Amino acid sequence: MKKMATFFDEKGDKVVCNLCPNHCVLGDNEVGVCKVRYSEDGILYTKNYGDISSIAMDPIEKKPLYHFKPGTKILSIGTWGCNFKCGFCQNWEISQEKPPIKVVTPQQIVDIAVSRNSSGIAYTYSEPIVWYEFVLDTSRLAVKNGLYNVLITNGYIELEPLKLLIQNIHAMNIDLKGSNKDFYRKECGGDYESVLKVIEYAIKSGVWVEVTTLVIPGKNDNEEELINEFKALSDINKDIPLHLSRYFPSYNYDISPTSIEKLERLYDVAKEFLNYVYIGNIFNKKYETTYCPECHSEIISREGYDVQIKNLTEEGKCSICGRNIAIV
Repeated sequence: MKKMATFFDEKGDKVVCNLCPNHCVLGDNEVGVCKVRYSEDGILYTKNYGDISSIAMDPIEKKPLYHFKPGTKILSIGTWGCNFKCGFCQNWEISQEKPPIKVVTPQQIVDIAVSRNSSGIAYTYSEPIVWYEFVLDTSRLAVKNGLYNVLITNGYIELEPLKLLIQNIHAMNIDLKGSNKDFYRKECGGDYESVLKVIEYAIKSGVWVEVTTLVIPGKNDNEEELINEFKALSDINKDIPLHLSRYFPSYNYDISPTSIEKLERLYDVAKEFLNYVYIGNIFNKKYETTYCPECHSEIISREGYDVQIKNLTEEGKCSICGRNIAIV
């Protein structure tokens, strides 16, 4: 659905999109990297306002968010388009192509969430940043109706639009694709520093943030480079939950899956810098469970989407040693 975009400037007879660091400069009828923003008569429009490609009730842990409303389910919606071009994309059918869609309004989405007894709405599956105007309108309406909002995103957005958007966003899982700058630029079309800046800004603004890194053999799995990522996250906040996710072949990548031994090693290394580390896509209780950073007691036990809260007080403390646990 066509709608005027929010963040753009004129540049001669062209327009500059200011939503993300790509800053696409578009002549008349030209489309940006994301495939959903285009110029027409000196105005920037979005093609996908209200376009729904996917909708479901999901466990919040599927996002993945392990420290935000654990054990609950959330209405999850997605559109099409992305401002990255990852050759390993696991949702390429909706991020790199236009799938069948239905057009909805923000009010309809809020009504569905309420009717399904969801306490919130997750903007996920594809990249919600390129769905900016719809997410902005829907999240505002959701808050007015007592719902929370969650973004599952690559974090590739400029700070000005981010500042406006997160006024009604309560949690984010941000995909940080490692600290290898060449990999970020060549394989994804983005840059590490911009995403790290968004992580830091969101946390300082009071948004709950968790980070996912998909570990791809021979691409971004260099231990020294990943240690740089772990350090950078730790410098922002040691309580940032980090999800090290196992890669499987997808889209244009046929590299063999990440070895579990490699992920277990990275898990141990990351724990030297961060209090909460997990391994995704292997379904192993040991690496999905939340432990107290002080006494190492099980706080939240997970086996797939079977979630059991064990040693967490109502005040958010470990019931064994009394340490504050980063759970919201």
